Amino acid sequence: MNGENKKLLTLTIFGGTGDLTFRKLLPALYNLQETNKLDKQMNIVIIGRRSYTTKEYGKIACDWIQKFSRLSYQEESIQQFLQRLHYYQMDFTNIDAYQGLQAYYAQLGCKEHLFYFAVAPRFFEVIANGLFHVMPAQQGKVIVEKPFGEDLISAKKLNQYLENFFQKENVYHIDHYLGKEMIRNMQAIRFMNPIFQGVWNHEFIDHVEISALEEVGVENRGGYYDQSGALKDMVQNHLLQILSIVAMEKPNHFFGDDMHEKQLEVLRSLKPIDKSNIKESMVLAQYEGYRDEDKVDPNSHTETYAALKLYIDNERWKDVPFYIRTGKKLGRREMEVVITFKQSEPEVEPNVLIIKIQPTEGVYFRFNIKKPGDSDEVVPASMDFCQSCLDFNRINTPEAYERLLLAAMHSESSWFSQWEQIETSWTFIEQLKQFYDETNQTLATYPQNSDGPIETKVLFPDGQHWNKATV
Repeated sequence: MNGENKKLLTLTIFGGTGDLTFRKLLPALYNLQETNKLDKQMNIVIIGRRSYTTKEYGKIACDWIQKFSRLSYQEESIQQFLQRLHYYQMDFTNIDAYQGLQAYYAQLGCKEHLFYFAVAPRFFEVIANGLFHVMPAQQGKVIVEKPFGEDLISAKKLNQYLENFFQKENVYHIDHYLGKEMIRNMQAIRFMNPIFQGVWNHEFIDHVEISALEEVGVENRGGYYDQSGALKDMVQNHLLQILSIVAMEKPNHFFGDDMHEKQLEVLRSLKPIDKSNIKESMVLAQYEGYRDEDKVDPNSHTETYAALKLYIDNERWKDVPFYIRTGKKLGRREMEVVITFKQSEPEVEPNVLIIKIQPTEGVYFRFNIKKPGDSDEVVPASMDFCQSCLDFNRINTPEAYERLLLAAMHSESSWFSQWEQIETSWTFIEQLKQFYDETNQTLATYPQNSDGPIETKVLFPDGQHWNKATV
């Protein structure tokens, strides 16, 4: 389609001089261009307060793209990319400034809009209010970064405001974890393999672990993180979403409302934790030295680590514990889902399926065989598929932000969090935190570059511990 009837898509990024834009969004857009997934006439408008010209901003963007793009940096390609890049200086908190933005859009010939709010949630409302004066912004779509709101009340207010302006179907709550290769692959592993599909229930599975471990501390995000913490930043945001994909019933279609409804059923079936057993269900901790970090309160009680034991109150997952943990300064960067099956005999190691999400992408499976030779001893064996180790995957596999940006451009909402899921997650986590505070639980501590607080042993039955099956 070409000519006057073609709608020219314009992607506008508010917060265009921040780390997210430089490290993730611009490299992702460059990769999309290099794989011929961007319309040749698509505009990218960068909104920022700094007094750059488009040419000056372009030079800065080139450095970040060269450093963080998964595809090779080609001079001809980057010049093509810069032709679609436009920097517009404005204070987006000033409502009067949006009249100039509308004139700028008219000058570029923009017809169809996708907005990306790469800013703190407190700015969502003021930007949406400013766009009210920009035509035809109200017919556009918006991507908002998580965490969505600072608590349930603020999240509800923001959601209502955005849905009133953009309409519900045009609001995309991005969760970059949902765009990762092995998260998307999880459905195929489970539903396309009868050896797993038939045993994905309480009769055969002993417990499930979901881990998101980080080597780094808060770095330059101390001011934000100290107001958030691990529960809000990771558990409510990302890990409950992953849990809902691991545990959901098979949808009729792996896209659209059907998939969202199956995920929501899981979140709504999370068994409430009583105040009386909060100590055995959740451990919060802080790494040693956190209070000395830049912009962190020296008396801070913000958790940098959270571990939970959860149950799903339905027939499939009856009495199966789901262990969730996330934390900073843990000595390794690792995200994985571990399915531990029930032991066939007490003296035999259980089968274990590990879905590796990052930094390694792949699948590990441990099973039992007879020890070679005259012995009847049963010993564990394993198969380890490293998808990210294959050369063709490093070249061809898109990264999370590429998938999700493209999905929003095509109005495909399957891999975005829906408001009902966000609301349910917020409600569950806020009640947990309230019980934790009301029962005066002690915030544990743990050494930097360790496995985390030893207090998490209270979550497990005697003899159990966090998975150590990976070889």
